[in-house]
Amino acid sequence: MTELVTDATGNDLTYRIIGAAMAVHNALGPGYKEEVYERALEAELIQRDIAVQRQYQVQVHHAGVPVALFMLDLWVDDQVVVELKAFSHQLTNDELAQVINYLKATNAPVGLLFNFGRRKLEYRRVFPSVKTGQPVQRLGRDNVKKSGQG
Repeated sequence: MTELVTDATGNDLTYRIIGAAMAVHNALGPGYKEEVYERALEAELIQRDIAVQRQYQVQVHHAGVPVALFMLDLWVDDQVVVELKAFSHQLTNDELAQVINYLKATNAPVGLLFNFGRRKLEYRRVFPSVKTGQPVQRLGRDNVKKSGQG
């Protein structure tokens, strides 16, 4: 029997965030822009007494020089990256790669990726690479095998 993976929050916080996202999706349904869900989830988390910062800025530096600025949709309890999408299609490796980059930039132990744009809320828990010191590998649509390819 496969053992469930426990994240650094002991799963409690991520379960609470997922529950809040489900409440937002149940109330609003699909069809809005991403920003609507972002604001609604922020309000839902605050109502549930969960610390959250919206549009949280994270700078990446190299040799003391800022080389990138990431804007996290939500930064929850100073430990969970939350990225929201509102796509009619399923999440792809492009969105997963975005969360992986955010995990690397923040040193967060876990990220949550939500897609509010479908009839049923789509979500994934994302963990940083277990190989410390390794660069983040960029996955994109070009890396995905197409049907019929070997």
